[in-house]
Order: sequence, then C-alpha cells, then structure tokens
Amino acid sequence: MTVDTLPFNALPFFLNTDEGERFCLYHEPEPGVQPRGTILYVPPFAEELNKSRRMVMLQARAYAQAGFGVLQIDLYGCGDSSGDIGKAHGEIWLNDLEQAWRWLDQRNLGPRHLWGLRLGGLLALHFAKRVNPASLILWQPALSGRAHLNQFARMQSAARLFSTGPSVEQNTEIGGYLMSPSLSKAIHELDAAKLTPGCPVQWLELNTRIQDAAEDYATAAGISHPALQPASALLITRWRDAGATVHTWSLHGDPFWSSAEIGIVPDLLAATAQAMESA
Repeated sequence: MTVDTLPFNALPFFLNTDEGERFCLYHEPEPGVQPRGTILYVPPFAEELNKSRRMVMLQARAYAQAGFGVLQIDLYGCGDSSGDIGKAHGEIWLNDLEQAWRWLDQRNLGPRHLWGLRLGGLLALHFAKRVNPASLILWQPALSGRAHLNQFARMQSAARLFSTGPSVEQNTEIGGYLMSPSLSKAIHELDAAKLTPGCPVQWLELNTRIQDAAEDYATAAGISHPALQPASALLITRWRDAGATVHTWSLHGDPFWSSAEIGIVPDLLAATAQAMESA
C-alpha cells in the first residue's frame, strides 16, 4: 500500500511488539464528528487478506466518517509486518491483537469493538474471550478452523496434507504460505460452536448460491435479502439458545476475498453501516 492510495485521515505506522514490528493503518474519526468508539479489525489469512484490502479500506473510511477510530493490523508473518509465517503460532497472533487493543485503549474514544473477516472473524471470536469487547462485527466468519484450512488445501489439491488432523509435524504450504505445525494446530482447534459470544454480534454474510423456492417466494413478496447459509443459521440458533444476542444480515454478492479481480460489494458496506447504527 502506497501513501498516495491511503484514504483520508489514515495513519500508517509500525507497532512495536516483542516479536518485531506490525504494520498498522489507523483511520481517525472524521473531524467534527462526535467520537463513538474504536474498532480493531482482524484480517483474514493468506491471499484473502490482500484481496479484501479495498473493501476493508472503504468500510474503515465509512466507520471513521461515523465517528469511529479504526485500527487495521497485519499479524506476525502476514502482509507488511515482520516475521516469518513459518515460525508463527497462535499465541503470537493473539499477542499482536492484545498490543493493538491496548493501543486503541490509549485513544480514549469510547467503547472498543472487534471486526473480523473470514478467519479473522473466527480469531475475533476467540480473542473476544480475553478482552470482552462492546460488540463483534463478523463479515463472513469461518465457522471452523479445520474446515477453513482444508478449503485452502483443496484449492491447491493438497487436502491429503490435513487428512490426519492437526498432528502435522512439519511446515505445510497452505494458500502459498508455509505454515508452522504450531500455527496449523492452533487454527485447527478454533471452532465457532465452542465460542459463544458474550457481547452483541452483528453477523453479515454474502450468499452467492442459486435461489431456492423459499428465496423465490421471498423475492416475489418484496423481500430482497437471501436466507442465511444453513451452517450459519444452525450456529446462530445455538448461540441464541445459549443466551447470545446476534443480529444478522444476509446479502447477495460475490466473495470479494477470493475473486480474481479486486471486488467491491456496496450492499455489504450499506448493511454494515445500518448494523452499527441499529446496534
């Protein structure tokens, strides 16, 4: 990311940690707007991080215009941060998030929120158990770390590498990144079903599947949004039964995190703004 492509009021800097420097981008609340809090963004993994930067930047700018300070961070070994992904492990990533969380606390702008995309959504759920955020904003969160890595593996015709589960004993290439056994094991163990959130959740997902009869009926009735994906709906029902507060938005749109070209989904940006206002 070059300086001339940075959004208005975006501050690039490197955050010092015990394991080197992490590249960060902080979006100041819009001047003249009453500060409403801060948001820590937890990014997805591998190429999904790069593919989603444009959408994330647009959303961060929208949050800033609404009065939120937004901090983006590249975790150890990812993006423009220091470190070798082959030496990363789950605790390093959690420590990165803790450092960023404390940095936001020093802004003194109000409640702190977590926002995660894909694997970042699952990491945000896990990290939320440590820090108790005011709310969670989840964009298309992965439901299972094991399934998420297997998806990457299938994409490169290497699913056999994970056929024995998390007990891999050597670095494994996933999505073009050489992952350590420790990091692979930590991601495998992440399971949204075991991470019922203790704060309000704004769940937003894109649904690209062909409309079924129920959606055709809804469209004819003037309801423009598709149903939640079955796995998402089942998980959210279980969370709600356990006492969680979850607000959901399901939208038609292409998966910008994996598209060949850099994609923009305006409906997701609009729905996210609506979600925060309603919260």
